[in-house]
Amino acid sequence: MSEEKRKIVVPGETITTEPGYLPGEGTRKEGNAIIATRFGLADINEKLVRVIPLSGVYMPRKGNTIIGKVIDITFNGWLLDINAPYLAFLPISECPFFIDKTDLTEYFDIGDMIIAKVALVKHRGIDVTVKGRGLGKIKDGLIIIINPSKVPRVIGKGGSMVNLIKNETECNIIVGQNGVVWIKGKSIESELLAAKAIRLVTEKSFIEGLTEMVQEFLNKG
Repeated sequence: MSEEKRKIVVPGETITTEPGYLPGEGTRKEGNAIIATRFGLADINEKLVRVIPLSGVYMPRKGNTIIGKVIDITFNGWLLDINAPYLAFLPISECPFFIDKTDLTEYFDIGDMIIAKVALVKHRGIDVTVKGRGLGKIKDGLIIIINPSKVPRVIGKGGSMVNLIKNETECNIIVGQNGVVWIKGKSIESELLAAKAIRLVTEKSFIEGLTEMVQEFLNKG
């Protein structure tokens, strides 16, 4: 089953009965049958069968690149809204530069958007870091929010979809695993075009020929 032939399945629906396949995320096995356990897109990659959810909330995993908004400041770091069930914490120790604790707003203030990586996931709490290339405060550009479950489709296989949009719009695009997307282009028009293309991907994520549709849209844009 190629990416273009993915189909929508519902819980209890049989995806395949061919022998030799292994159940992945969102599926279970009954004999030779692989059964969907959630609503989403059936995907078969070699011998692994999974269901990609069409909706849902972001559940942080260590190593994820995310984009968060500073909503509070403590004596030893910053609290971030990362579009997840719980807030994230950026400790002073996870910054790659010297921090003067007398005024943390000098570095990140309330309302600032930050690109970070998930460093630690614990019970009802997430620690993030900005130590790393490309991480830190976003100073300009456009921010849009998409459903976190659509992130893999926006990125595409091997980055194919997001690279297509980047190349055609000449924009730098960071797609956070939490569904927050940063777009920075040479003009607001190019940023808006990229944003519309990403919206198109999220709205039509289940149809065949999506790459061609996005290419045609960008050509017209």
